Amino acid sequence: MTATTDGSTGAATPPATTASAPLHLSPEASEAVEATARATRRAVDFLLDRQSDEGWWKGDLATNVTMDAEDLLLRQFLGIRDEATTQAAALFIRGEQQEDGTWNTFYGGPGDLSATIEGYVALRLAGDSPEALHMRKASAFVRAQGGVARSRVFTRIWLALFGWWKWEDLPEMPPELMFFPKWAPLNIYDFGCWARQTIVPLTVVCAQRPVRPAPFALEELHTDPADPNPAQPAPPVASWDNVFHKLDKMLHGYRKVAPRRLREAAMRAAATWIVERQENDGCWGGIQPPAVYSIIALHLLGYDLDHPVLRAGLESLDRFAVWREDGARMIEACQSPVWDTCLATVALADAGVPADHPQMIKAADWMLAEQIVRPGDWVVRRPDLPPGGWAFEFHNDNYPDIDDTAEVVLALRRVAHPDATRVDKAVRRAVDWNAGMQSKNGAWGAFDADNTSPFPNRLPFSDFGEVIDPPSADVTAHVVEMLAEEGLAHHPRTRRGVEWLLKNQETNGSWFGRWGVNYVYGTGAVVPALVAAGVPASHPAIRRSVAWLGQVQNEDGGWGEDLRSYQDTAWHGRGHSTASQTAWALLALLAAGERDSEQVRRGVAYLVETQTEDGTWDEPWFTGTGFPWDFSINYHLYRQVFPVTALGRYLNGTGPGEN
Repeated sequence: MTATTDGSTGAATPPATTASAPLHLSPEASEAVEATARATRRAVDFLLDRQSDEGWWKGDLATNVTMDAEDLLLRQFLGIRDEATTQAAALFIRGEQQEDGTWNTFYGGPGDLSATIEGYVALRLAGDSPEALHMRKASAFVRAQGGVARSRVFTRIWLALFGWWKWEDLPEMPPELMFFPKWAPLNIYDFGCWARQTIVPLTVVCAQRPVRPAPFALEELHTDPADPNPAQPAPPVASWDNVFHKLDKMLHGYRKVAPRRLREAAMRAAATWIVERQENDGCWGGIQPPAVYSIIALHLLGYDLDHPVLRAGLESLDRFAVWREDGARMIEACQSPVWDTCLATVALADAGVPADHPQMIKAADWMLAEQIVRPGDWVVRRPDLPPGGWAFEFHNDNYPDIDDTAEVVLALRRVAHPDATRVDKAVRRAVDWNAGMQSKNGAWGAFDADNTSPFPNRLPFSDFGEVIDPPSADVTAHVVEMLAEEGLAHHPRTRRGVEWLLKNQETNGSWFGRWGVNYVYGTGAVVPALVAAGVPASHPAIRRSVAWLGQVQNEDGGWGEDLRSYQDTAWHGRGHSTASQTAWALLALLAAGERDSEQVRRGVAYLVETQTEDGTWDEPWFTGTGFPWDFSINYHLYRQVFPVTALGRYLNGTGPGEN
């Protein structure tokens, strides 16, 4: 079992809410309120029972099988792959394969070429025959989609490590990038932190171009094995794509003449950069992709597997493994304890758990201990700003994020901690840091300020998803809500954030969701923030959002939105109803003063009626976003914390605009 279910505190559970049906309600309405209160109590009991002994919560973080495949490929490359791990990973990967032989990147989504290639190769490593029916279906899909040649760069890099793809047929990313000054275009700090941590080690890997013996051939994954990389049409001459296509050709040419000493110095600089950013737990950035590439890069530069840096790195990867009861092994791309803990604390408080309850105090103590008080990469653009944020993960001091910091402050303020001075000090540091990370346009990104260069996304190398960190509506909303709750609703920084949010409302009345799916998430974040900051519920922007939510409510009373909404406007606000997305819509409607509306009644009824006997909700659909469309997440605790928050606010009136 994983930490998601380890260690109940065993503390007595208080009533989830003291709400009762008003005397003037009809018997039917009174019964509905009582049913809602019972559902809330069950959900609160479930959530309290899942707190760790240390005070944190963490749900599993599910993504797609590329994490599992790349873990096996890393072990194959390093010569440490064992049969037990391989078969456990294969059991999980086979279970994720769809009937048509493909693997997708989110539940119910279409087959994905790169995920299918990587899942297929992983099963070949596990001994599955290419002639087996499930393997023939997968390879046929790959060929029908254009073969390996049409897969993403990262997939082809993994294949190149074993000679299944030619290194010279990959985009070039030279390690000399390390020497670009911070003001120069395409310096490493122009990339979002997640891309930066990945690209730096990959510059070493791509410079070295290693090839390990392939354990088998993969000719069945090419449309024409004799010509695995057929010529592609050139981009239009008068286009940025053509400019960067020519730049890539220049970089390939530079490789042939690169001064040896300069290249070696660049790789040493990259190695130093990587080692300096290794976290105390051995990982890099608390996320799996930079860790695997950093291990490969350092190993290529002479670090043996017993070196403390690599030993700690490999041990950290084992902590990303979730072992299931059937023996399957799933790899998390990341772990989310800070995020889950602050959301759980807010949910419990809104549902009526006393602010001085021992489990609330324990959660606050754990969060307070996780505050980051040393500088990270964010100082490149904010060198004079004192630190004070929180990260998303257990260990990620280099990259605290603005979103978590805002939500942790909101959570801490819901706890009656016995050491109020300690809380106040932590909150002041956090508020100052978050406010100081505001971008020039008045909004906030997730990790950096003004990380908006238009160039990184245009590189041929950058086809794996979003590689910059521009401000977004959901992060900006959380910061605005936090500032307002701290009595800073009229502060100039808050007002600029409000103005940006109002300006960036979609024409249909919704807001784009960068880190959650999608317009329902954005709207569920923005409306409570605007109301908390003093925007009246009668404001036209609020009324447009209410109207939009009414239009996209499903017949069953819930709300849902598919990941395809990032690419196709027909999916905006459309999809199977989920507990988390229904809760987001309810949070917006409740903040907008719609508690007694038919939409809210039906949404609450949906949550009550779909709750399982143990107090939770089934939610196989992915409602979290890593990169819009390209990388999707199922946060397993979302199905719990957000419904508890929404039901609690419905019963107790504890949210913005409800006091």
